[in-house]
Amino acid sequence: MVTKTKGIGDLFKEIIDKGLCTVCGACVGDCPYVVFYRGKIRMLDFCNRTEGHCYEYCPRTFTDLDAISNKIHGTSYTGDEIGTVKEVLMARAGDSKTRAKAQYGGTVSALLSLALDNGVIDAAILSKNTDDKLPSGFVARSSAQVLEGAGSNYMAYPALEALNGMPRDSKDRLGIVVTPCQAIALAKMKVSPPSQRVSMENVRLSIGLFCTWALAYDRFFEFIKNNVSPAKIKKFDIPPPPANRFDFYIGKEVESFPLDGIRNYRMSTCAYCLDMTAEFTDISLGSVEGIEGWNTVIVRTQQGMDIVEEAKKKGVLEIKELPAQNLVHLKDAALIKKARAVQAIVERTGDKNDLMYLGISDNLKGKLLSHRVTAQGGH
Repeated sequence: MVTKTKGIGDLFKEIIDKGLCTVCGACVGDCPYVVFYRGKIRMLDFCNRTEGHCYEYCPRTFTDLDAISNKIHGTSYTGDEIGTVKEVLMARAGDSKTRAKAQYGGTVSALLSLALDNGVIDAAILSKNTDDKLPSGFVARSSAQVLEGAGSNYMAYPALEALNGMPRDSKDRLGIVVTPCQAIALAKMKVSPPSQRVSMENVRLSIGLFCTWALAYDRFFEFIKNNVSPAKIKKFDIPPPPANRFDFYIGKEVESFPLDGIRNYRMSTCAYCLDMTAEFTDISLGSVEGIEGWNTVIVRTQQGMDIVEEAKKKGVLEIKELPAQNLVHLKDAALIKKARAVQAIVERTGDKNDLMYLGISDNLKGKLLSHRVTAQGGH
């Protein structure tokens, strides 16, 4: 990991001002100098302190993937397509009301509700939309509150801001839902725990969401305002391939736009992301392509296995075997994302030895640089 000699000024100079910020929230939530506002991290006043770890925890500053993999999984980073795996399966919430409220299978909502009910966690950090459709992190302490955060938004938001905003002396056992870049920041916080924030030991369960890219709120919201009424939007959706569209649910109607056009509002930093399946979490999941209403679930840690087994036993989740062809496709897509990211980084730096933030082995770097990347895939 980096030495603790850099602060927020360096973070803006090296990361944020260069369009590399992922808006993960690792640098906000317990700092008087920086805030998240209208989709961006903004500096309120100059700060030359380093004890806040804002530079160190950023997923776009140097990241030793061996160090975080050893911390989360107890093994060095192999670069396998979908990371460390204990089990891969297909699941959906056993409760039809949860499925109706949630996106796709409702597995995230079901697992968080079970963890709350069983006392595995006291609170869950997840996102919900504000009135202007900007997602923000919030703390849920009941199954009903968990369902308030059900559904997908597809816009980048600072999940870790809500974690950093927890009282420093809090004893709450926490669950958290994160995207891959947020998971990397969280893992860096666990490798080198902060002394000025809530203890990382409080985080007992992390659930990761598959992600190929996120939308930049400031630009995408302009598109929304120009094409649909933001106040009337009930839900966003990107149906699995081959749909190739972005859906706005407006009351009982659905208005669709070509996905290729929506991609123009992606965050530029997503091009340099190695991780599609949130490898540094306890459980990762996404939709199952070609099978509506189900989630692909990757169980990665013993903590993740314990809660999934409990969900099976209590009927909280319905479980099926993931079709072999779906797993093959998932691995192919994840490998392409890794290769595309490394190749994009080298194209940006102009130097095969300069991978910006990525700390990976020469062997893996060579493999990914030589991997043939074809047409753009994924959401």
